Amino acid sequence: MSTLANLSGPADLHDMSDDELNALAAEIRELLITSVASNGGHLGPNLGVVELGMAIHRVFESPSDRIVWDTGHQAYVHKMLTGRAGQFAGLRTEGGLSGYPSRAESEHDWVENSHASTSLSYADGMAKANLLLGRDDHVVAVIGDGALTGGMAWEALNNIAADNDRRLVVIVNDNGRSYTPTVGGLANRLTDIRTNPRYEPTLSAIKERLNRTRFGGAQAYEALHAIKKGVKDALAPQGMFEDLGLKYIGPVDGHDRVAIEHALTQAKKFGGPVLVHVLTTKGHGYDIAVANENDQMHQASPFDRLTGDALNVAPAGWTSVFRDEIVRIADERPDVVGITAAMLYPVGLDAFADKFPDRVFDVGIAEQHAVTSAAGLAMGGLHPVVEVYATFINRAFDQVLLDVALHRCGVTFVLDRAGVTGEDGASHNGMWDMSLLQIVPGIRIAAPRDGSQLRELLREAVDVDDAPTVVRFAKGAVCDDLPALERIGTSDVLSRDDASDVLVVAVGAFGQLGLDVAERLRAEGHGVTVVDPRWVKPVDPALVALAGSHRLVVTVEDNGRHGGVGSAITQAVRDAGIETPIRVHGVEQQFLDHAKRDVILGRLGLTAEAVADDTLTAIGRNSIDRNRANG
Repeated sequence: MSTLANLSGPADLHDMSDDELNALAAEIRELLITSVASNGGHLGPNLGVVELGMAIHRVFESPSDRIVWDTGHQAYVHKMLTGRAGQFAGLRTEGGLSGYPSRAESEHDWVENSHASTSLSYADGMAKANLLLGRDDHVVAVIGDGALTGGMAWEALNNIAADNDRRLVVIVNDNGRSYTPTVGGLANRLTDIRTNPRYEPTLSAIKERLNRTRFGGAQAYEALHAIKKGVKDALAPQGMFEDLGLKYIGPVDGHDRVAIEHALTQAKKFGGPVLVHVLTTKGHGYDIAVANENDQMHQASPFDRLTGDALNVAPAGWTSVFRDEIVRIADERPDVVGITAAMLYPVGLDAFADKFPDRVFDVGIAEQHAVTSAAGLAMGGLHPVVEVYATFINRAFDQVLLDVALHRCGVTFVLDRAGVTGEDGASHNGMWDMSLLQIVPGIRIAAPRDGSQLRELLREAVDVDDAPTVVRFAKGAVCDDLPALERIGTSDVLSRDDASDVLVVAVGAFGQLGLDVAERLRAEGHGVTVVDPRWVKPVDPALVALAGSHRLVVTVEDNGRHGGVGSAITQAVRDAGIETPIRVHGVEQQFLDHAKRDVILGRLGLTAEAVADDTLTAIGRNSIDRNRANG
């Protein structure tokens, strides 16, 4: 009988024997591999926290003790232990389990934002609330996969350490990696502790000696930790946490469940803020993942579990086009440098880094620092290209506004995974960037429709040295090139009829959608012009004039409707005194549940059929209104 299948919740763990717990760990790893092999997801991080997750739920009483995972992609084991193992066949599918903690799924999930370095701030607030309300429950923050490189985490630690009365346990899940090996001074310090050749053998020798004495199990462990600080100070000085005023326990072998339980029990007894340093290996228990040098199967597409090979070879994507072109630009422009926030491979800066290692900077999960550092690079005479997911530029808006734009720095931001991204859920959709950035004075925003335009617009962007520029593109396969009939101002005309009934403004990856809408409208007898604005900010005066020569304007964008490109065009048209009706199509301002991108776009009405039907309705309504006015 499966131990995991019979697990109704974390309370069931308390009465299990060691043999049962070992069997459970094996079942969890098997289900992780099977589920991710089928649906894709974050495999490596979760294989690394099996014993840690079990120990947490054996020592603490969830949900009264609040457990916060950072980042949330390492919470699959937590989901299984809180009664959701039977739902993993639907992981990351429409209506199935989210790939991140979800408050809608379980009372055991407190925080569902997948953006990194936030757990300690959440935990700080929760622990303060417990203290003020007289509760003696614990708050447990598990921070790992590079999240401790984020500045927000250290701001929180500074506050956590200031109050010794709060029952707060910080668990540093130290696997030495985010997507790739973690970088920076902090990472190097942790690595010193983790890899010191004298530390572990000395610690093991002391442990073995204690175990030979009359002390048994837990007593030996407690005695060991009583002298551990002296060992660390002598062999691997690491006072950075204790200098903050935090009680420090560790390092602890993150795959030794008994050792972790002892450490967490000690932390729980302390009654104040404690940091437990746990050493884990990403992909532990699945040799193929551990041996994957790029990312230890951090996030895997569906794969063959026997080989680890992807089941389907993905077609060339937008990221691959950027990857090739930025290297060509770097060959021609020695002043061009790259910056990434712990995502060298996912955003396509790896080839640039391979060829010019001194010109690409991985700053860790620190988007704010990345942007202001880019401003400094620009002030120093270089042209930095900051490459992040579109959803993460939200985190550095103030820096874009006041550190880059205010100083008119020539910095290019390349936003990958823009628009609706799908299976990763609400926090990964890049649907706010064009709305947020529209209000930044002087910034120029480009949205390429195909691979050729991505190359062209990227080059135009890095040629600007007196203002920030943005190039944003979607997730997934890049579409076939869509040739232009002509260029008017900065806009490309993709299709045009003699009659000027409807102007369709198709933004970025929606170029083909605009052409499909036009075909449906032509079938109903209407003349259509389809344009790709290419540069969506500032709004080109030639595009405004073109809007004035048509009976109806329809805009379509993979961004929020409010404050996006359609809104900017509407304002520019009205400011010019043009009264042409405008229909704005974009993403509704809501947090979207995870599903395939096409499914979500269908729900939002961002399909050729839905946009064409809405346009025909608007044409009919406008005709009636005009007849009434003439009557």
